[in-house]
Amino acid sequence: MSTTADPTPADLGFAMPPEWAPHAATWTSWPFDDVLWEGELEGVRRDMTGLVAKVARFEPVIVNVRDDEAEADARRRLTDVGAPLHRIAFHRVPLNDAWFRDNGPIFVTDADGRVALTDWRFNAWGGKYAPWDDDDRAPRAVAERLGMRRFEVPYVMEGGSLEVNGEGVCLTTGSCLLSPERNPGLGKAALEALLRDHLGVRQVVWLEGSLEGDHTDGHIDTLVRFTDDRTVVCAFEPDPNDANHAPTRRNLEILRALRTADGRPYRVVPLPLPRRRREHAGTRLPPSYANFYIGNGFVVVPLYDDDNDADALATLSPLFPGREVLGSSAAYLVTGGGAFHCVTQQQPAGEVAEP
Repeated sequence: MSTTADPTPADLGFAMPPEWAPHAATWTSWPFDDVLWEGELEGVRRDMTGLVAKVARFEPVIVNVRDDEAEADARRRLTDVGAPLHRIAFHRVPLNDAWFRDNGPIFVTDADGRVALTDWRFNAWGGKYAPWDDDDRAPRAVAERLGMRRFEVPYVMEGGSLEVNGEGVCLTTGSCLLSPERNPGLGKAALEALLRDHLGVRQVVWLEGSLEGDHTDGHIDTLVRFTDDRTVVCAFEPDPNDANHAPTRRNLEILRALRTADGRPYRVVPLPLPRRRREHAGTRLPPSYANFYIGNGFVVVPLYDDDNDADALATLSPLFPGREVLGSSAAYLVTGGGAFHCVTQQQPAGEVAEP
């Protein structure tokens, strides 16, 4: 589905690489609004400090900061915990919110190792949280800072709704991508064409449902993740009386029936959800260990001070040989509805494709 007469990224040989491909840097945004975080900003910033300090041990981090206060706070906290500040840069940019996986760019690479970015529309998860105009402009700001080619796509797409491996397979959910508040009138075929043309996707696998309390309508990065080209982990709730049981069970069934291009089954690994039910302001939260982030030589897994934290780390660690699997608190970050994957975006290693 070509949206303009100009060549699409796929026409030019660009495709979205898997998260485990080498990174040039990790992008993230510093939380800044205590009202937006419903009084939990202090704890959220502590969680972010732990995340950024861990990631910066392995690769450069670029922290988007909205204003002087946010930058000063980030610098102070990271200095206090001994984070390697020489690997952390700060990017001043207007923001409405901190979920850069969704309001930031989606990077693509070509066979020559050049890196460009795709700039999709962002409307705050179907118009749920106004305003979002600054967030919608964030990918352009990244392209300008990097001097990088930017492919503008006039359709809504959030990075957390897509999960790809290195073979062009994309996992997503119909509850999110097909919601009429995002791209009214676009069905599965049109959306698959968009993903093919702009991200080089070859196959789209449609999964179902969302965790209770997930305001994203079912982002895949809380449900199912690739750990390599042929292995997927699937969040699973075993209690049949829990609202999360039916959708996670159905996703397991779909994945176990899925076959690779050469007809082989995928390795499907159930991943526990936190055992304790968490609520904030009377609403159930959607904590998930599937919201981990993969980087150069590491994986950082959100922990929730829960009985299943250790089991989640034990499940994930063998799936990432050669990477250090680290746990870090996301107990406050999840009050905003997400965790580490939601607040990060990887910039692949490679030569910057100039505009």
